[in-house]
Amino acid sequence: MSQTDLFYDAASIDYPIIDSDAHVNEPPSLWLDRVPEKWRDRAPQVRHSDGGDLWVFDGGKEKWPVGLTATAGLSYFQFRPAGGRYEDMRPGSFETKARLEDLDADGIHAQILYPSVTLKGARIYSDERDLQLACVRAYNEWLLEFCEGSGGRLIAQAVLPTTGVDDTLAELDWALENGHRGGILSAFPNGSLDPKPEDDRFWAAVEERGTPIAIHIGSFLRGGSGGSSGRAWTTLAFVGRAAWTKAGGQTLDVVCDVLFSGIFERFQGLKIVLVEANIGWVPTLLEQADDMFRRYRWYTGAVKEMSEMPSRVFFRNFWATFMLDSVGVELRHRMNLDHIMWSTDYPHSGSDWPESRTTLERIFRGVPRDEVRKMLHGNCKALYGLDHVPDRL
Repeated sequence: MSQTDLFYDAASIDYPIIDSDAHVNEPPSLWLDRVPEKWRDRAPQVRHSDGGDLWVFDGGKEKWPVGLTATAGLSYFQFRPAGGRYEDMRPGSFETKARLEDLDADGIHAQILYPSVTLKGARIYSDERDLQLACVRAYNEWLLEFCEGSGGRLIAQAVLPTTGVDDTLAELDWALENGHRGGILSAFPNGSLDPKPEDDRFWAAVEERGTPIAIHIGSFLRGGSGGSSGRAWTTLAFVGRAAWTKAGGQTLDVVCDVLFSGIFERFQGLKIVLVEANIGWVPTLLEQADDMFRRYRWYTGAVKEMSEMPSRVFFRNFWATFMLDSVGVELRHRMNLDHIMWSTDYPHSGSDWPESRTTLERIFRGVPRDEVRKMLHGNCKALYGLDHVPDRL
């Protein structure tokens, strides 16, 4: 065997690829069909117009256009932030059989699934507790139905509410009992963007079960720190903001809030998954986090709340997904190689469907085959306990 035989090439992928971050586009009738009648006027729904389809939440308090969440199969020249229509969308966004066909076309075996219109978190539904909980449950039920009949290839992740620890725990209990593999947080379990002692009941429960808890870009945001930050979606400034987001800018805030919250001192078995922020920023953050901790832990009193180096906590307790991040792959040995996972972002604008193999050639050139296998298969399989996924094709 030559030295080059040890490195990645397309023919060396003799195992099922597991996509660690893909999405659904929720069907227009999802909530109208499922929430109690008294909430239907305020439930998420699609309004059709000559200018495209538009999601409306809580009677118009929030709006979200159909556009960049449904670009799979389009050229870059066809990308638009608004003006999309469900009638033109790939059916794989919301139909099981069509999704499996799209996976086969792209050479992907399984996908971990996240929402589209709920990426900001459950609060987009409403701040009113009963309405939010009804919408959360409706989505989580529908997603399980979407995954049925996939032979275990579509893996459900439950949206968790932002109405307090009791509700968050109750929804997670229901979700895990019914087939979800993890939960998606958009705030601390207490519902705010700051940790509180009452959160410990949630952390204790997920640690005991070994449940992965995901934080996706677009959520867990303090005012003004995400999205276009007031910039129109059709400006050069928005492109800059998008680059900032995909380079980890948005996630740096969240990671530092969670990493330095003190929870890992009490719950060392937690599994936090950072989704769609890529990974090239991780080594720099860990270097600076350790340096600042060493310098400032004494006068701040942080030494009383955190006994381990931040980098050690991150290596043990955090996982991260990436898409097109050749820099991150080059720096993989300055992270936990067992905790980084490749993804497609299908059918959003980060997806290269149906040419994901071209992306793999670009980012894994010169990387040892066994390390590529971890990032495409083994790490995600181990994290979510996907024992039903075979190790060989």
